[in-house]
Amino acid sequence: MRIRPQANGEGVVASTDVKGTTNGPSATTVTLVHGWGGSFATTWAQSGFTDLLADAGLGVIGVDLLGHGAAPKPHDPADYADLTARIVDALPDHPVAGVGFSLGALTLLRTAIDAPDRFERLVLAGVGTNVLAPTHDGVARILEGLDAARRGDDLDDLDTTVRLFVHYATRGDNDLEALTAVMRRPPGAPFTEAALARVECPVLVVVGDRDMVAPGDELAARFPDGRCVTLRNTDHFATPESFGFFDAALGFLGAST
Repeated sequence: MRIRPQANGEGVVASTDVKGTTNGPSATTVTLVHGWGGSFATTWAQSGFTDLLADAGLGVIGVDLLGHGAAPKPHDPADYADLTARIVDALPDHPVAGVGFSLGALTLLRTAIDAPDRFERLVLAGVGTNVLAPTHDGVARILEGLDAARRGDDLDDLDTTVRLFVHYATRGDNDLEALTAVMRRPPGAPFTEAALARVECPVLVVVGDRDMVAPGDELAARFPDGRCVTLRNTDHFATPESFGFFDAALGFLGAST
């Protein structure tokens, strides 16, 4: 049954069927959370991933994280200390499957650690070593690039990865000040072995072999029921649009077409 997304105007999209009835507990509901600089529309709908879920009869809840998409966009980094709130507010009463990319995967993981009973399975894409051993050098370089863009400086001297982050921050209706504030948010609690062990539902880690956070095998092994799929010849930014990601995620969700 084809699903027609219905937006509430604040960056949360709930799927309904063509008769206008919201999918309930009898159908698996998938909560989708985009990465930094993305949105439900640009990451999941534009790629056709939501259509594939719809064709499999799955319900969709799309969340725009604070500072992104149709969500509010404050400019104070302190406002982004807890990004999980918008996910929690969007969750239905019954357990759901969750799919997150990059920042969305990290935020979804934090949500599942705090409330493991709210999820029946998780797909965490574009994460790996950054969960177990986060480094600050990369964030510092990205912030230098974002600050240069805010000043209107020449960006030619930035490395390719930083230029890509700046590109994502300045495309479409993105708010550069808000996304810079997201990047400067207070650090969250570390993902300890005990914290990861709280996530008892099946977890799939999907990461490209050319991703700066690869490999993902060690992260997957930290979950009681975790597994990892490594995408060949795939970098970080290409992951959520990769056919390999589609196949792995849909198969894990029981929605192979």
